[in-house]
Amino acid sequence: MSAIHPTHSFYIENGVRPEHRTSAALGYWRAFARKLRYPLGPERKAVRFIESVLDPSHAISAVSAKGDFLGVAGFKTPQGALVGGGFRDLVATYGWASATLRGGLIHTLERECADGTLLMDGIFVDPDARGHGVGKALLQAIEAHAVSLGLRKVRLDVIDTNPRARALYERAGYLENAVTRLGPLRVIFGFSSATEMTKSVTR
Repeated sequence: MSAIHPTHSFYIENGVRPEHRTSAALGYWRAFARKLRYPLGPERKAVRFIESVLDPSHAISAVSAKGDFLGVAGFKTPQGALVGGGFRDLVATYGWASATLRGGLIHTLERECADGTLLMDGIFVDPDARGHGVGKALLQAIEAHAVSLGLRKVRLDVIDTNPRARALYERAGYLENAVTRLGPLRVIFGFSSATEMTKSVTR
């Protein structure tokens, strides 16, 4: 899929272009650095790891009319995720001892796929592209992708320190299902709770 947005200022397309892979990894890190600083930081190693495991088949991108990278919406399925990878991938970047600790922290953040539901795996827009409808367009593309797969819902999770994102999701029709509180782990991940939100989608 590659479709120009009605504003004619950017395209929404499946995947991540090879020339945008590093930009996508850096953007993902900077969007989620607060909660990933201990599992994946520092930035240099985090971006290297994310770039090494980033799966374009689980991504939808926004690209400017000039070909510049604007943002990504990722999703997770039983077959993979935008940012997946396993223990060996962690070892390749961080070494055995560090990978063991980091793997445990990452596992804490893992969410399981549910039947009939597409699970979002992060959405972010380049700071210079915000305010132009890119985030809304990416979210709509994720919903259309869920419908194309025959799924009935889209699920996402938003942390309590990101009210701007939550406001976007609420305007788009997402409803709160449950809240997970981190307790003492909030010191590690930089947020106190995550809210699960879902939206029913139909063809």
